[in-house]
Amino acid sequence: MMELPKTREIRITGSLTVGGNRPFTLIAGPCVIESRDLVLSVAERLRSIADRVGIPLIFKASFWKDNRSSAEFFRGPGPEEGLRILEEVKRTFEIPVLTDVHLPEQAALAAEVVDVIQVPAFLCMQTSLTEAVAQTGKPVNVKKGQFLAPEDVRHIYQKYVHYGNPHVMFTERGTAFGYHNLVVDFRSLPTIRSMGHPVVMDATHPVRRYGVPSRDPRGGSPELIPYIARAGVAVGTDLVFIETHPDPPSALSDASSMLPLDHLEPLLVQLRDLDRYVKTGAWT
Repeated sequence: MMELPKTREIRITGSLTVGGNRPFTLIAGPCVIESRDLVLSVAERLRSIADRVGIPLIFKASFWKDNRSSAEFFRGPGPEEGLRILEEVKRTFEIPVLTDVHLPEQAALAAEVVDVIQVPAFLCMQTSLTEAVAQTGKPVNVKKGQFLAPEDVRHIYQKYVHYGNPHVMFTERGTAFGYHNLVVDFRSLPTIRSMGHPVVMDATHPVRRYGVPSRDPRGGSPELIPYIARAGVAVGTDLVFIETHPDPPSALSDASSMLPLDHLEPLLVQLRDLDRYVKTGAWT
């Protein structure tokens, strides 16, 4: 079988390293911090599921969503309360946490708590944000903008290196196809990995129908999430990103593009076994 391009290794915590053709790590959680109780409940279930399936876990939730289509939509609790909740998740369940930042001044605040800082797709080329995030020294997950060719992430990486932080992974979340759709070109995964960068397959954002409010049932096709996740793992990925919620239709952000939490474990079993075959040739 053809050998996958081997990516550089990035240490997330003392016990978790991603890249280097290790088994994939799961990044999962609700889109936004809706409440302390919801986040702790989801984190507890995710920790239990990940332990049973045997997949390393990074918990994800946003304290602030700046890219909303209406000024009236929920944006999150903000950095102070949101980071306090994420710190509680990290301490209580002993799992690394990830959140995104939108402004340079948020980077240092987030770095006091989280293990990975995420840069949103629309902001992936903002130099002032890049500088602030890089200077925290934290591992960085950059979401590749839907306007970028995969080979162009090298320019983003060079900026992070310039500011002293080479610990960068890139998320594939689709490319704009017309006005409302994202389509994943799976050639981008080996393209990004061939440059040595660990790659994250985002299986949830490509199913959104942009321009339609996320709480509108027409705003996404969540039934396609397993197909995109399995395809990404089959091509070869270092991490899989899945936003999940116990009741997606009631969610305050990305309601039509999150995987129901009850559906996560059977999908992860499939992904785990497929990933093992792709990376080792061994089928369970």
